[in-house]
Amino acid sequence: MALPLLSLLPIAGKLLNKIFPDPEKKAEAQRLLAEANTRGEIDILNAELQIALAEAKSQDKWTSRARPSFLYVIYIMILGSIPMGITYALHPGLAANIILGVQAWLSAIPSALWSLFGAGYLGYVGSRSYDKKKLMDNIGKLGK
Repeated sequence: MALPLLSLLPIAGKLLNKIFPDPEKKAEAQRLLAEANTRGEIDILNAELQIALAEAKSQDKWTSRARPSFLYVIYIMILGSIPMGITYALHPGLAANIILGVQAWLSAIPSALWSLFGAGYLGYVGSRSYDKKKLMDNIGKLGK
């Protein structure tokens, strides 16, 4: 079974020709690329890539749409401030009542729930950041 990343090796060789015009440095880079291939690090990177792709293509909407959905909510809040500004300019009393209504609605959510959401979201983001750093570290080791 041919691995998708292994098909990139010829492209990597062409890139090495352009990046390292010096034949000695190019030969060293090619040796390192071949060594990385034999050590199986490309297999590890491929596995990590497959996990990321599987997560992105997941049928579970909670898995594949969590971050984009959260950002959409934030975008709506930001875009909602535009008509709110116009409302305030035309009818300050109405805008003040809308603000009081939103504040009452948000303060009705228990603080423990806000804390749980914050901890969960920060944990998720931290975990994803750690995974991406680990992936980049593995990619960096290929060049050494």
